[in-house]
Amino acid sequence: MEQVEEEGKWESKFPAFPYKPYSIQIDFMNSLYHSLNKGGVSMLESPTGTGKTLSIICSALQWVVDRRQQQKSEKEGDSGKNRDDECGSDDEPDWMKDFVLNKDDQGQKKKNKAKKYGVGFGKPDKRGNQESCRDLFSQRMEGEDLVTKKEGENLQKKNDAVEVSDEEFLLEDYESDEEGSGGKSKRKAGGESLSLSSDGEEEEDHSDEEEEKLKVYFCSRTHSQLSQFIKELRKTEFANEMQVVCLGSRKNFCINKEVSKLGNSNRINERCLELQNNNKKEVSKIKNLGAGGRIRRTKACSGCPMLRKPKLQRQFRGEISQQGALDIEDLVNLGRNMGTCPYYGSRSMVPAADLVILPYQSLLSKSSRESLGLNLKNNIVIIDEAHNLADSLISMYDSKISLLQLENVHSHIGRYFERFRNLLGPGNRRYIQTLMVLTQAFLRSLLEGTSVDFPQTSGANGVFYGSMAINDFLFSLNIDNINLVKLVQYIKESNIIHKVSSYGDKMASLQKCSAHYDTRDFSEEESTLSGFRALSDMLQSLTNNNGDGRIIVSRSQPTCSGQKGGYIKYVMLTGEKIFSEIVDQAHAVLLAGGTLQPIEETRERLFPWLPPNQLHFFTCSHIVPPESILPVAVSRGPSGQSFDFSYSSRSSSIMIQELGLLLCNLVTVVPEGIVVFFSSFDYEGQVYDAWKASGIMERIMKKKRLFREPRKSTDVESVLKEYKETINTLSIGDSKENPASQSGAILLAVVGGKISEGINLSDGMGRCIVMVGLPYPSPSDIELIERVKHIEGLGTSNPMKPPKFSVTEEAYNGDVKAGFDILRSCRRRGKEYYENLCMKAVNQSIGRAIRHVNDYAAILLVDARYSSDPSNRSLSHPTNKLPQWIKNRLVSSTDSYGEVHRLLHQFFRFNKKRGSQ
Repeated sequence: MEQVEEEGKWESKFPAFPYKPYSIQIDFMNSLYHSLNKGGVSMLESPTGTGKTLSIICSALQWVVDRRQQQKSEKEGDSGKNRDDECGSDDEPDWMKDFVLNKDDQGQKKKNKAKKYGVGFGKPDKRGNQESCRDLFSQRMEGEDLVTKKEGENLQKKNDAVEVSDEEFLLEDYESDEEGSGGKSKRKAGGESLSLSSDGEEEEDHSDEEEEKLKVYFCSRTHSQLSQFIKELRKTEFANEMQVVCLGSRKNFCINKEVSKLGNSNRINERCLELQNNNKKEVSKIKNLGAGGRIRRTKACSGCPMLRKPKLQRQFRGEISQQGALDIEDLVNLGRNMGTCPYYGSRSMVPAADLVILPYQSLLSKSSRESLGLNLKNNIVIIDEAHNLADSLISMYDSKISLLQLENVHSHIGRYFERFRNLLGPGNRRYIQTLMVLTQAFLRSLLEGTSVDFPQTSGANGVFYGSMAINDFLFSLNIDNINLVKLVQYIKESNIIHKVSSYGDKMASLQKCSAHYDTRDFSEEESTLSGFRALSDMLQSLTNNNGDGRIIVSRSQPTCSGQKGGYIKYVMLTGEKIFSEIVDQAHAVLLAGGTLQPIEETRERLFPWLPPNQLHFFTCSHIVPPESILPVAVSRGPSGQSFDFSYSSRSSSIMIQELGLLLCNLVTVVPEGIVVFFSSFDYEGQVYDAWKASGIMERIMKKKRLFREPRKSTDVESVLKEYKETINTLSIGDSKENPASQSGAILLAVVGGKISEGINLSDGMGRCIVMVGLPYPSPSDIELIERVKHIEGLGTSNPMKPPKFSVTEEAYNGDVKAGFDILRSCRRRGKEYYENLCMKAVNQSIGRAIRHVNDYAAILLVDARYSSDPSNRSLSHPTNKLPQWIKNRLVSSTDSYGEVHRLLHQFFRFNKKRGSQ
């Protein structure tokens, strides 16, 4: 009776849900709605295939509607009839009424808001700072005239000595806070210099409106997952009732063929920003020619042809408003048809949006939030696919610079300083000399035969690694006395990156090298701008607290061709401080996913200040009936050989042969599609080659056509399309004309690849999922072991002093055996983290199969380590980390493969019969 009553409530509470929801969906929506009322951090777990996305949309956006209605009622109670007079007709949307109501007040509050928000909120302070930035620009130009008059003929001769074509490369005078009343070259305090400004006045029209409007920020890991979200959103009335905008990377949005053909995302970003910077140079030239009145009109233009017509950007925004929810592909097509940039067009829609859909990087990275002008204050943040959130978050704050990049940057700075040293002011001279000292010190740490002393050991292929804390690294290079905070500020504010890079490119062009705009012949590392950005990121990393991360130095011998290797990398270890900035600003932060457990690890790594009893956690079972899933731990193969795919045994010919025999049997009993997951591309390739040589591949292909996941992620879609078409074509006939013909297909995939993350293998595409072994990450990975050691030390009385390990800190670099020794030395947290990484990857992969209530699939966990007596399992046993809906139905042990074969035969016969009824 209770269930009937509960099901009757959803229509009034969540009317946007397009179907009659299942009870677990009602529970999920109620839990999410309650979480938003409460605020703070919540974790909501719902298995993949249970309609989680639709449940998120209908509950979160319904809460926004209800909340706005509540605020509207409160306002009407306070203001009475005055509100009706000011707001116009009742059929106007709430956001328009709010905009009209606050329009006059906003004009008076501009300057105060700019001061109030400062660094924290990016775009909201832009309008307040716009006039001051322009005034500052004018002051710089006028300041140069004053200096010229003051210095007289001697300085005029120096300026005359600079060729007209070199004038644009000269830095403006720079003074830090200690040297004067605010540096002349300083830009806004938001961390984004004017060179990163994109669309001039067009992008700033709605900045102040953003603070007043309640928003939902939804982010996921991949663009395909964001497209899936919009597809589900279109099923609801919210798609037309709310203003929706989808953000993405320049690589996915760029329609400028000259830029997009560069391929690499970093080079596309650099070229796009360089085009914007080129426009600023044009502004400077116009000012020098005395056309001061044209500065503001010119600023709205761009060096990119896709941004030269602000009117088209306005029309683009209008089209988005009319067409409703558009995904990245829709926005790109719209921008291409209109001839205007969809990247900046979608960005400019953020202030007016009710729902902002964006990838992880754009929301979780502070610099990206500021660049995009995302204001999280009192808004809702929903992070989907949050099973690996902690690792995803900290990886965004890693930084790396290679030996090649360091040499390139050092030589460019040296040439620039030699050319302009007599024309630069004292502030610029000192900071540039400091940069030269730093780059030289970094180079010393990477070159053999230096006196730099830090722990190191020889790894594979003659590679030497070292791992150090930040302070130890700075002391070892004798650069601990440099104020890195001031230096990073200088790099952001002075525009030195573009000045030095542009001058270096001009010199290279004069020497008959490729011009910078044609970077097709350049590798990413050889790009001057990428080298400078890598240096800037590294210096920013070195300003973190000593215990926040580790410095890894990798030295390598030159190759036969003389190419040099080696790099310096900063690895962030803690996400607590980063995540707290999001939690402190937002009204509520929701972590959603199919498998979020163990939640204690996530709490300790991201929000340890939150007591466990204050963390709202919800989980539910799957919607499919028990008979629709058959998970089996397969411990033995057809010939009786025990399966052992541990690191030391998986490459043996016996294991590979036995796995091949298993597949030869499976293709005879499993209909339609089989997906086999391997631990890595290298191991998949090794197995494939062995099967091909032994004739096993030929036996498999007699029954099913074989496909392999490509290493290049952009090729995955075409392979999946062909795989699906093959299954549909071959399974329809299902051997009616020729019983010996192929029936379906088999796909060899990789754990951690694109197919294992966010791809739906529903119905015939995934009738059987085969997980080969336990895909533990390699213990030879120095960054992984650093994270393990850090996590092992969480919760200790002295977090700055990590626990001692049985081997020396430096001994594990590149050494698998020593890496295992460190893992064995971990008592709890570090070992659990390592095990969780493996099982989260397993859960993501096997969860690809069951996608809706009528779906069915078998899941084979092929390794003796999966098999056990349930009553004797330890807490760390792999099967205890399976999702509850799989663990409850797991056949945990079988005596032989024959038993597995019988179970499969019965399972598919039953579900085929049930489907035909």
